[in-house]
Amino acid sequence: MKIGITCMPSAGGSGVLATELGLALADRGHEIHFVTVEQPFRLEHFRDNVFAHVVDTITYPLFRTPPYTLALAAKIYEVASEHGIEIWHAHYAIPNAASALLARDMLPETERFCLVTTLHGTDITLVGSDPSFFSVTRHVMERSCEITAVSEWLARETVSLFDLSRKPRVIYNFFDPGKFRPRPVNRRVLAADHEKIIMHISNFRPVKRVTDVVRAFRKILDRVEARLVFVGDGPERISAVGVARQLGIADRITHLGNITNIEELLPAADLVFQPSEHESFGLVPLEAMACEVPVLATASGGIVEVIENGVTGYLVDVGDIDAMAERAIEILSCPERAREMGQRARRHVMEKFTPDIIIPQYEAMYAEVQAKYRATLGAAADLHSIGITEDPTRRHKGYS
Repeated sequence: MKIGITCMPSAGGSGVLATELGLALADRGHEIHFVTVEQPFRLEHFRDNVFAHVVDTITYPLFRTPPYTLALAAKIYEVASEHGIEIWHAHYAIPNAASALLARDMLPETERFCLVTTLHGTDITLVGSDPSFFSVTRHVMERSCEITAVSEWLARETVSLFDLSRKPRVIYNFFDPGKFRPRPVNRRVLAADHEKIIMHISNFRPVKRVTDVVRAFRKILDRVEARLVFVGDGPERISAVGVARQLGIADRITHLGNITNIEELLPAADLVFQPSEHESFGLVPLEAMACEVPVLATASGGIVEVIENGVTGYLVDVGDIDAMAERAIEILSCPERAREMGQRARRHVMEKFTPDIIIPQYEAMYAEVQAKYRATLGAAADLHSIGITEDPTRRHKGYS
C-alpha cells in the first residue's frame, strides 16, 4: 500500500509516533512518503521504501507570515499525484489534515486518496477548541475517511467538544521493544555515583508543568541525594531555570536539550517524572516503562490507560507537589520495590503496546476505509452510466 504521512517534525510525541509508525509500516512492505516542513525528528536514515518530501515555503511582502497550510496542501497534492498515494495519514487536524483535505479535493475523483486523521491531544484540547479554529477542525474531522485517537479519554473529549457524528477509533501509541529495553548504561556521564537520577522528558510547553518538577525535586532533596536531568526544550525551560535558581538548586539540575537517542538515556534513570496537566496518552512514560524505569505521573487524561497506579507506576493529582515528592522518595528510597515496579511495567507494556499489536490495527483500518472508498467509486460509476454525476467522496459517511 502507498501511504502518505504528514506530521509535526519536532520532538513532540505526535511527530515521534508518526515517524515510528511510518518506519514500522515500511518494515512490513508498505511504501511510505513523509511530507513535512523539515526532516522528522526520528527519521535518522532513509530506506528503499521510505521517502521524505520537504514543503517549500515562500516569503512575499504581501503576506505577514508564509502561507504554510497552502504550501503543505500543494506538496501533498504533488506527492499524491506523482506516486499514486492510496492513504493519506495526517497527524494533527490543524493544519495537517486541513491541508490534506484541500489536496484531496484538488485531485481528479478517481485519484483521490482516503484521508485518515489521527488526533494526539493539543490539536483538540487547545488548538481545535479555540473559537477561531473550531469550525475548520470539526469540518476536517467530519470529512476524513476515518478519525483515530490515541486514547479513550481523547476520543471522549473529542466527541464532547465537537459533537461529532461518530466517535474516533482508538488506536494506542506503541514503542519499539528492541530499542526501548533495560540495558547497562554509564550513569556517571549524568550523575555522581551517590546520586539518584530523576529524569523529565518533554517539549517544555505549559501543559507539561515543568516548574512542578522543579518544586517537587526541591522537596525530594531533603531526603534523597539526587540529580534532575531535563531532556528536551521549549518555552517553559526558562521558567524552570528561574524557579530552580530561586530555590537554590540550579546546580543539581542538568539540561541536555533535544536528544534523538533517548533510548540510551532512559535506562540510566531511577525515576521518570511527568506531572502534566493532562496527557492524551503519554509516550515518554510508555518508553520509560519499557526500559523498566518507574514512572511518576498525574492521574489526568489518557495516562491512566497506560499506568496502573501502585502497580506499574504512580499517579498523583495534578499540582499536588507534596504527593509527588512523597511518591518519588518512596521509589528512590527502596531499590527493590522500584525494580519490581519497573519489571511489572515492562511486562504490562509488552502485552499491550508493541508494534506487533498496534500496527496491524492501522493496517486493518487502512484496508477498511479503502474498501469503503472503492465501493463509493463503483456506485459513482453506475450513476455516470445513467447520466448522473456525483462526487464519490460524498457518498459515504466519513466522506461527507
